Amino acid sequence: MRDRTVLHIEDNEYNRKIVRQLLSRTSYRLLEAADGEEGLAVAQRELPDLILMDVQLPKLSGLDATRLLRADPRTAKIPLVVVTSFALSGDDRRAMDAGASAYLAKPYSPRDLMALIHRFLPEN
Repeated sequence: MRDRTVLHIEDNEYNRKIVRQLLSRTSYRLLEAADGEEGLAVAQRELPDLILMDVQLPKLSGLDATRLLRADPRTAKIPLVVVTSFALSGDDRRAMDAGASAYLAKPYSPRDLMALIHRFLPEN
């Protein structure tokens, strides 16, 4: 069985580094994108097994990218976790309305993130 692929779409390098370090100790293959447009292109090209999507992204918002991924038959069924700093402002509801499979509020603990990843993508 091939390694499962996680696509992390996040504009903040520090946040990408945290996820990179976390997943380096697993069997997951990690792809990264730094803005919504790049993330959409990588998702459509690579068809990852799971997408972690920030809400506040340059070029194309995470919610708009989520809607576009859900509208594409190739990516419509990929589990997609929206990661937001603004859960209290209603982004959690907007994320689910856009088609997110789940959402995770920042700041999150590494344990919470890994539990969510394992929920959608059990390790080999």
